Amino acid sequence: MRRLPPLSAVRVFEAAARHGNFTRAAEELGMTQAAVSYQMKLLEERVGAPLFARSGRGIMLTDVGRRIAPQITTAFDAMGDAFAAVHAESESVMRITAPRTLATNWLAGRLGSFQLARPELAVQLHVGDEMVDLLAGEADVALRGAPGPMPGHSCHFLMGMPVAPFASPAFLAKYPPVRMPADLLDLPRLTYNDDWWDLWFAAAMGETPEYADLAGVRFDSQILDGNAAIAGHGVSILSPPMWLPAVRSGQLVQVLPQTAQYRNAFWLMYAESKRNQPKVRAFREWLLEEVKASLADDPWGALVPPEGCPTD
Repeated sequence: MRRLPPLSAVRVFEAAARHGNFTRAAEELGMTQAAVSYQMKLLEERVGAPLFARSGRGIMLTDVGRRIAPQITTAFDAMGDAFAAVHAESESVMRITAPRTLATNWLAGRLGSFQLARPELAVQLHVGDEMVDLLAGEADVALRGAPGPMPGHSCHFLMGMPVAPFASPAFLAKYPPVRMPADLLDLPRLTYNDDWWDLWFAAAMGETPEYADLAGVRFDSQILDGNAAIAGHGVSILSPPMWLPAVRSGQLVQVLPQTAQYRNAFWLMYAESKRNQPKVRAFREWLLEEVKASLADDPWGALVPPEGCPTD
C-alpha cells in the first residue's frame, strides 16, 4: 500500500508552487493564508525537507520542491482529465431501462423523436423485467410497473394498467358469439393461469369462476401472449394501451367491454439526486409531453391518474 501525504496538503503545495505565492494559492482554494501555511508545514514534516524558502517578501521553491512540483502538477492534470472524461461520458449517454412489453410496444416507437430533439445524447435502452438499482447508478431512468412511488426516487405517473380479453377477428369468427364473461370459459384462452384472468373475471362477473387446468399454450410475457392472439391462437388477457396500434388496425378486438384495473401502474423513476441533471430533465419533459399528447386517444382512461395518486 502506498504511503502518500494528505491529498489536501499536496493540493495546497501544487497551487502555491504554480502561483509562487501563498496568498494567491489561498484565494484559489478558498482558504485562509494561515491554513495554507499549516498545510505546508504538515507536508514538509511528511517529506522531511523544506519545500519553500523565503525570498525577500515572497517565496521560492527549494531544490526538493522544484523536483516534485512538475510531477504533482502533471498528476493533478491527469486526475482532472479523468474526471472530466467520466463527466462528459455521463452527460452524453442516456441509459433507460424498461420492461419488455412497454419498451417494445410503446416506448421504442417514440424514442426516435427524443433522439431528434436531443441529437447530442446517445440513447441506450435496456429491455428487461428485472429491477435495476437506480440509486447505485445502474441506469439513469427507469420506466417501471409499481403500485406507487418508490422511496428515494423521483416518480412520475405515466399510465395505469387496465386489462381486458382480446382476440383476432378471424379467431372469434370460428366460435359462437361471446356475449357474457362466462362464454370465455368455452374458448381457448392463452396463458389461462395468468392472474390477470382471475382479476378480470372477478371484475366482470363479481367472482372468479372455477375452471380445471386446461391444455394450452402458456407464455411468460404479455408480448408473446399478444402476438399469439394476433396470429389467431386464442384469447389473451392484455393491457390495451400496449396494443393500441393492433386494435386500431383491426388485428385485435376487445372481446367484451368490461375491463379490470391491475394494482400496478407505469411510472417514470430516477434517483432524486438526478432530478436536475440536464439529460434526465430533458427526458422527463419529453416523456411526460408524449403521455399528455396521447390523452386524446385513450379510450380506457389509462393515462388519467387515479384520484389521490401522486404524479411526482
